[in-house]
Amino acid sequence: MTNHVKVEFEAKEINVSLARIIAAGFIAPLDPTLDEAEDVKVAISEAVTNSIVHGYEGKEGIVYLEAFSYDNTLMVSIHDNGCGIEDIAKAKEPLFTTKPQEERSGLGFTVMESFMDSLHIESKIGGGTTVTMTKRIGSRG
Repeated sequence: MTNHVKVEFEAKEINVSLARIIAAGFIAPLDPTLDEAEDVKVAISEAVTNSIVHGYEGKEGIVYLEAFSYDNTLMVSIHDNGCGIEDIAKAKEPLFTTKPQEERSGLGFTVMESFMDSLHIESKIGGGTTVTMTKRIGSRG
């Protein structure tokens, strides 16, 4: 079974929960375990939060969520047209944050990598960031 969804929403922290609900509903036909469903929701929450907090830095903007499912695999991309990431390798380092004054943990990308099977980040200064993650949903057959 193949499925596709594309959603856009305002870059507001209240919409992080919306992204989680969309993710949960979208992967339901793949019959995930509770742990798999929670992993996906947390990873998407982290990516959307990064777009809102770091990409748009509190300014107005749109976050784009696009997901595909195929052969028990989920692929999801979160995109923003925000400020971009200057140094992706540095941003992926555990505990690195550009917002220490906001008590950010600097674990967003680490969490995404831990909970998903793959993580790919593309970014351009002034041109936004796209985070693409995949996860194979196992069969409990």
